Amino acid sequence: MRNKYFIAVLGSTLMVLLSSCTTVPEKTVESAPVETTTTLVNDYPTRDRVEYVLNCVAQHGGLNYINQYACGCKIDKIAEKLNFSDYESAKTFTYLSKGQTGDAGAVFRDPAQSKDLRTRLKEAEAAAEKSCFIKP
Repeated sequence: MRNKYFIAVLGSTLMVLLSSCTTVPEKTVESAPVETTTTLVNDYPTRDRVEYVLNCVAQHGGLNYINQYACGCKIDKIAEKLNFSDYESAKTFTYLSKGQTGDAGAVFRDPAQSKDLRTRLKEAEAAAEKSCFIKP
């Protein structure tokens, strides 16, 4: 009987303590919204980042910690220079113009937009390679 009384008192005490622990949110001062013009670095879908890293690791001799880290760094550096839409367009133009000579590849290879995007991607990849990979 004594244990039942003790448990009942302990339970009701805990309920009182827990119910009195609720906090009231502090009043916050609303400020004017801050307008930023920075580009979103993380607008690349995860699937595309992983695909890039796996291809990069394969090109650099296989999976190890150093290659995995450097390739992850590389796609992050590319994302700082190109938004995903431009990256995707540049990769598409690169794939479509590869191996196509003459008139067949001219449609993808020769337009100014194609040349500009492929050049920007190539420059971003070169800068990222230089920045992320350690040369012995």
